[in-house]
Amino acid sequence: MNNSRNWQSLLLLIFGFGASFLFLAYAMKTLPMGTAYAIWTGIGSCGGALLGIIIYGESKDWRRIACIALILSATIGLKLVS
Repeated sequence: MNNSRNWQSLLLLIFGFGASFLFLAYAMKTLPMGTAYAIWTGIGSCGGALLGIIIYGESKDWRRIACIALILSATIGLKLVS
């Protein structure tokens, strides 16, 4: 693999982590820590599963989609009650 590609991937990863933590810190200014963290992890879980389905051709089984919907609905519910 190309060495410059490795550096680009590493920089993108570091930028993504930094932006993620920055947005988590921003959310914690208005949301309770537990709710902000639950939303943050829910977005990461659903995002990872959806990227796996879209980019890597992982299973689109209805049960998998239903579980993603449950995570999203719980995340939205936490936001609505906080």
